[in-house]
Amino acid sequence: MPSHTEVRYAAYEPGQIFGLVADVESYPSFLPWCTDCRIVKRDGNVLHADLEIGFKMVNESFRSRVTLDPVERIDIVYLDGPFRYLNSCWKFNPKGEGCLIDFSIDFEFRSLLLRKIMGPLFNEVVRRSVGAFVSRADFLYGRGSRGRGSARGRLSPSVQK
Repeated sequence: MPSHTEVRYAAYEPGQIFGLVADVESYPSFLPWCTDCRIVKRDGNVLHADLEIGFKMVNESFRSRVTLDPVERIDIVYLDGPFRYLNSCWKFNPKGEGCLIDFSIDFEFRSLLLRKIMGPLFNEVVRRSVGAFVSRADFLYGRGSRGRGSARGRLSPSVQK
């Protein structure tokens, strides 16, 4: 049952980071291991999305319900695929002139083989994925767009564990 929480400071407004995470159809263009993403249903602030992940010889896809609470949080609940369960949450909290990105995930693969393959890589995958959103913000919004280019994407000393 891997679970992980990743907290990072980003020198962007919470709404900017929220927008990047909510734009699930763009994930394949910048998110490591994401090979495809499609919204299959949209009902107000709730999306059903199919996400395909690939790593070496492992390719899996799964469906999730994504609930958008504009600017504050995004909740993801697993619906179908290779997991026994998957729950994750993104929170975007104002901090100084930027925001703290707080991402948590808890899941378990159904397959023992997938657990053995992915288990040792899990924490690194989460760290790199959260980092990919900060890098995407740098690319789209420009480093220093809020006047703090050098601090962008690094863990704030107050949130390092």
